[in-house]
Amino acid sequence: MADFIFRISPNIVLGPYTLSRIGQYAREYGSRFLVVLDPILKEVNLADKLLQPLTERKIDYFVFSEFSESADTKTIERVLTLARDGHIHGVIAAGGAKVLNIGCVVASLYNENHDLYDYVDGAVPTTGALPLICVPTTIREPFIYTSITPIVDSRVHQIKLLRGQNGLCKLSVLDPNLTLTLSDNQNISMELDTMCLAVEAYLSQKATFFSDMFAEKSIGLMGCALGGSQSLEIITPAEILKSQAGCMASLAVATSAPGLATLLTLCINSRFNISRSLVSSIFFPYLIEDAGTFKTERIEKLAHLAHIVPDDVRGEDAVAGFAENIRQELAKANLPTRLKDLSISVEQLALAAEDAGQLELVNTLPRSMTTDDLFDFVKLAY
Repeated sequence: MADFIFRISPNIVLGPYTLSRIGQYAREYGSRFLVVLDPILKEVNLADKLLQPLTERKIDYFVFSEFSESADTKTIERVLTLARDGHIHGVIAAGGAKVLNIGCVVASLYNENHDLYDYVDGAVPTTGALPLICVPTTIREPFIYTSITPIVDSRVHQIKLLRGQNGLCKLSVLDPNLTLTLSDNQNISMELDTMCLAVEAYLSQKATFFSDMFAEKSIGLMGCALGGSQSLEIITPAEILKSQAGCMASLAVATSAPGLATLLTLCINSRFNISRSLVSSIFFPYLIEDAGTFKTERIEKLAHLAHIVPDDVRGEDAVAGFAENIRQELAKANLPTRLKDLSISVEQLALAAEDAGQLELVNTLPRSMTTDDLFDFVKLAY
């Protein structure tokens, strides 16, 4: 296991209607904010749930909500210019991954003097970051608690990992009510993606007893939320259990590292704009089967924690049962179980595998993998 280093950051507030107190929380960090807002919140009439508490607390703000399909560098340049012209005290990012990633980069680079692409190409910020408040609208966000942020380089349509300051996110407000607008299919893929993240953190070379605690708790909570525990009476609403599981999975990844499915999913999404949670869900059972060949006991333990297999099922049978359960969940939701069902060619996926081999995340996978190994794994799921 890797050495254990513990830093307390960020503050996390999780619970129903916590968004109504966002004005109170924001006041601690300033009185003028840029709000990076996912357009979907306007479409489902939830934007005012965020903006009204700011107004009531007499917090000055202006909103950016004009997004392309990804968190690309062209969009970030626009938002950075607006933020600097607005002389803000902090950033509030509310939405899914692309919105939160843009908020992270803007907060990180606001006080920097160099060109954005210097940081895309590997430079590290040397100035202090603005306070960042994140309001995720999905149950998991693997990067907001880390010092790296994935964005799309508009020059080449490839994913790049920007280095930021430690403890960039000062506050995370997780309101389960924001996830109720997701469709049934979105919910299923998001739930499986969350479980996949927890499994990846559990298997990583950077895993510690501390990250294992988060990963195990996440798997257990999600198992209960999905009805895996038949003998225990659960009175907590499913959406709250899922948000708790997502929070734990995100913390597990932040204290360990993302894994194979996340790495490939980022690269596929950046090139072809295919749903990250859907691609990750397709990869998930193959990830379980691959890890089951060399980390059987850890996969078995998670399968039992999620109540996916009976307690007397062990070893390879537990691994097979775990993977089959994921495929059944996809099939019940009429979601694709193969990458070829996403109207993408194996030649296109070869490009994504090459991209993945160039990212630093490949160095923390459970086993050493070359670009050829990554492509072989992609072909299994194709």
